[in-house]
Amino acid sequence: MSLPPLATLRAFEAAARHLSFKKAAHELRVTPTAISHQIRLLEETLGLRLFVRKPRQVVLTPAGQELFPVLRDGFTEFGRVIDRIKQHKTQRRLTVSVLPSFAAKWLLPRLSRFQAAHPDIHLSLHTSVEAVDLGGNIADAAIRYGPGPYAGLEVQRLFREHFAPMASPALGLHTVRDLHNLPLLHLNWAHPDDVTPTWSHWFKQAGMDDITLKPGLAFSDDSHAIQAAIAGQGVVLCSLEMTAQERQSGLLCQPFGPLIEGHHYHLVHRATGTNNKVEIEAFGRWLADEVRMAGLEASQNLESDPVG
Repeated sequence: MSLPPLATLRAFEAAARHLSFKKAAHELRVTPTAISHQIRLLEETLGLRLFVRKPRQVVLTPAGQELFPVLRDGFTEFGRVIDRIKQHKTQRRLTVSVLPSFAAKWLLPRLSRFQAAHPDIHLSLHTSVEAVDLGGNIADAAIRYGPGPYAGLEVQRLFREHFAPMASPALGLHTVRDLHNLPLLHLNWAHPDDVTPTWSHWFKQAGMDDITLKPGLAFSDDSHAIQAAIAGQGVVLCSLEMTAQERQSGLLCQPFGPLIEGHHYHLVHRATGTNNKVEIEAFGRWLADEVRMAGLEASQNLESDPVG
């Protein structure tokens, strides 16, 4: 393309917008003489007059009226795109890996408050039932469930889970005896241990370890088990912390204990070599506030877990 010099086009657009060489000069931080020179150069390049010069004002010619809106819209779009590119360059990014059930039942309902408090941080969630390698390119930090230790990582303890039987009120679950007549929903835990909240564990805590467990629906994701319980398909042994909203709204009831303790959730990230430490710490402070607002166990400050 054969275009006139950019400086002449900028001078013309400003002068045409203000209908004043003086105001255009003030905007572009040059002298009125410089504006006049640039416009004269543009007119010579085009072979057309763009302004009618009068003693106290300038008026666009038909050629100037045709050229002005094209340049005005073009410079506006240039500015918009350049601002967007600069924003992308400076935008703070953070990717956090979480369990799908924790994301669905606890984190996602609260995330709007993080975005409102930190609009400059672009947060991405990576959901996985397996722990990701934080030394790779998948995630900057992770929320992990378990006893630890997390060697070589900085750890912020969030809260402990507690489990109890829950069911839809429509099932009429009122006493422990009712469990004999209702189907039990089971969870297939990926990495079971001595603290894993199974029905066998719960019945032992309840002093009923002589109960013969009936086979029933089993799930690999506790959010699916919770939905099955809400639909009246059985009694689920699930987390009080993950079902606060369902119990408050009356979709689930938890008529009796005992409660059995699970593990803690932790926010973890690499102790060294991360470029997102400021963003991770902002996310950690927000999580601590949310834990306190929910009335759960107070979070601990970031601490370094010793290697090994």
